[in-house]
Amino acid sequence: MTGLGEYAAEILLAYVVSIALIVALVGMSWARARRAKRLLDEMEGPRE
Repeated sequence: MTGLGEYAAEILLAYVVSIALIVALVGMSWARARRAKRLLDEMEGPRE
């Protein structure tokens, strides 16, 4: 890779791992928010 030098593979791997972790955290937060909303809706009961 031009511009990254001899450590191009390590640098790109670090970027890939970082992006994967960010995506995982966003996905986990989204799933937890959906679960919390569902549980809150169940506790509130039917809306009138």
